[in-house]
Amino acid sequence: MAIPATQVKALRDKTGAGFMDCKAALAEADGDLDTAVTILRTRGQARAAKRSGRTTSQGLVGNYLHMGGQVGVLVEVGCESDFVARTDEFQHLAREIAMHIAAANPQYVTRDQVPSEDLEQEKTIFRAQFEASNKPPHVIDKIVEGKVNSYYQQVVLLDQPSIRDPKTSIGDLVTAAIAKLGENITIVRFARLKVGETTAD
Repeated sequence: MAIPATQVKALRDKTGAGFMDCKAALAEADGDLDTAVTILRTRGQARAAKRSGRTTSQGLVGNYLHMGGQVGVLVEVGCESDFVARTDEFQHLAREIAMHIAAANPQYVTRDQVPSEDLEQEKTIFRAQFEASNKPPHVIDKIVEGKVNSYYQQVVLLDQPSIRDPKTSIGDLVTAAIAKLGENITIVRFARLKVGETTAD
């Protein structure tokens, strides 16, 4: 079937993918925009997985000031080459991530940075909430697993839903950028400062 240019443009605007990739995804999806988005995301995740082991020694420090300078964020976003680091797309990604951090206040970049004792404490609290419910243990385990995933979405940057599009996580944004720019991209670290707020030593 012939894919109208307006439909290709709509998919490009939504995903940031290349023209030919969008056209092929729409053809595969018989013109259905939502299905085409899913196809592009799946392909992007596959490409990202192939590149995940590559070293990201280049990149930049993105920044964002919020509430008239009351909240400030610095975020180091890594990539493989300074060529990609200089592109508008990469710089926009770094700014979007910094803006998200200012609003959502994550505590960690990845799940494995969450201290195991904090995670176990959360699991204990969640499990205690259902002790008297007479639910079978395997059901309680599933509920606790779901609550742990919700906890990760609160504190882990890559798991958090984007403030611009709650259906898309920050991890999804990074994956889409990897597929588009053709290099591994990582969020290395971030710092969020708020006037009058002290950090615990």
